[in-house]
Amino acid sequence: MITILVLLGSFAFLLAINVPVAFSMILACILALLEHGAIPLSTVTIKLYSGIDTFPFLAIPLFILAGGLMEQGGISQRLVRLASNLVGHIRGGLGFVVVVAEIFFSGISGSSIADASAIGALLLPSMVRAGYPAARAAAIVAASTGMGMMIPPCLNMVVLGAMSNISIAALFMGGFLPGFFMAVTLMALIYWQSIRGLLPGAMHARPPLKETLISIRDSVVPMMMTVIIFGGIFAGIFTATEAAAVATVYAFLVSFFWYKEITKKDLYKILVDTAVMTGVVSLLVGAATGFSWILATHQVPRTIGNFITAVGGGQGLFLLMTIGVFLVFGMVLDGLPAILIFFPILYPIAQAVNLSSLHFAELVIATIGIAIIAPPIGLCLVIICSIAKIKLSDTIQPLIPYTLILIIDLVIMAFWPQMVLFLPQLFKL
Repeated sequence: MITILVLLGSFAFLLAINVPVAFSMILACILALLEHGAIPLSTVTIKLYSGIDTFPFLAIPLFILAGGLMEQGGISQRLVRLASNLVGHIRGGLGFVVVVAEIFFSGISGSSIADASAIGALLLPSMVRAGYPAARAAAIVAASTGMGMMIPPCLNMVVLGAMSNISIAALFMGGFLPGFFMAVTLMALIYWQSIRGLLPGAMHARPPLKETLISIRDSVVPMMMTVIIFGGIFAGIFTATEAAAVATVYAFLVSFFWYKEITKKDLYKILVDTAVMTGVVSLLVGAATGFSWILATHQVPRTIGNFITAVGGGQGLFLLMTIGVFLVFGMVLDGLPAILIFFPILYPIAQAVNLSSLHFAELVIATIGIAIIAPPIGLCLVIICSIAKIKLSDTIQPLIPYTLILIIDLVIMAFWPQMVLFLPQLFKL
């Protein structure tokens, strides 16, 4: 018990004095093992390495690189133009464009931060010029980014699948229906607000068919990347890791030779950014492996499971507790660290109460998607507010209805597992 108190107490203290999350976990592990005395400190090093020594983790740098190439290769502008031509003429106009563009872009970038940066930079100025209050425009972009977490490929899905031996292909497929459901409810809310006069009307008149067809033609090449990834995985041609490699080659050829919008200087920067991001993720995963191992060896998951059993809430209580834990700590720790710390603790309990592993994993990812855009310290919300040049506090009130609708979607997803499981079962993943 004292070892766990040392582990958690030192971790909380180190976070409070702004030590980076990965180093806080590593130092907390060292202090806990020093207090325990019977386990050598070399265990920390062993766990750091073993946490990332799996084949599926090779997909992480490849998906990061592919997303970086596509983001800077002129892809985002073409996808936004397509979304504008498809839904810009509907009441709610630009709000609809944001949601649809997020669906398109999420399936390519794999990163919520990339989504927030690209969509925000492209559409926030246009929304303000069209009459959207800056704070409400930022709230719509933030909510769409949170929803986009469920549209694969998603970096968190890759990491979670690799660390828990859940099929990454099944995670990808399981995210589609919840993601589209969230998108539909967000668009319904935007439409209702537009009817009430809280948002401007249509962005423009219905474009000529020729213009729409041109935007579809211009988007075929970038959208083919999604077809390659999912078509190859679900047809059994290659694994998710191999799909990441194929996607990287395709993204390079399209961005460097087809669109010619990436220079050698840009390519160097993308490679450096990929290396840095891969290092950050790998260090987090390795540190979390050691942290979770100490918790597991001291029976923390079993203790929590026994408490839930004693209370008698069963699956319902555990699902609500999971949502609460990841909403709170997803804001405080950001998305990936919260997954790496708490998923290994709660996963054995989910199995003990007979929850589907895939359903539980998707619920965690969806909750993190909301947490990173939730005020007051959601990471993506901070990024969007900086792009919009507004105070974060200004977005809290406009963001409340969008956050509430996403949380309602989350609860429906929690208690209706077939929303997640239908497509993976249909494709026998």
